[in-house]
Amino acid sequence: MTNKPLILAIDDDENVIKLIKANLTIEGFEVLTASNGQDGIKQFEDSNPSLILLDVMMPVMDGLETIRHIRKTSNVPIVMLTAKDDMRTLEQALSLGADDFITKPFSLRELTARVKSKVRRTKP
Repeated sequence: MTNKPLILAIDDDENVIKLIKANLTIEGFEVLTASNGQDGIKQFEDSNPSLILLDVMMPVMDGLETIRHIRKTSNVPIVMLTAKDDMRTLEQALSLGADDFITKPFSLRELTARVKSKVRRTKP
């Protein structure tokens, strides 16, 4: 087992997942991935991530439903990743328990800074 903070990235876009995993690994994080909310919940339950990066629009189970499920048992920080930048989606995600919101396309530097900030603030 490693002492690196564990990030769970849930997104159906394989290229986004590859970029996130490569970048955050270089920055000293361990990264688990899932391509939909249902698989993401399984990964979440099998691990203890320090933070979840979560896409809104995915097949099988979308990000909003995934938040509903995770918030039943955990207060892990959740940062939403989405191509949708409408206020209604933002309000829904935040009201369900998301902690932050990044619109695609995003800067890897911004993503990394937000992840580091959230992980630092939630360390026990």
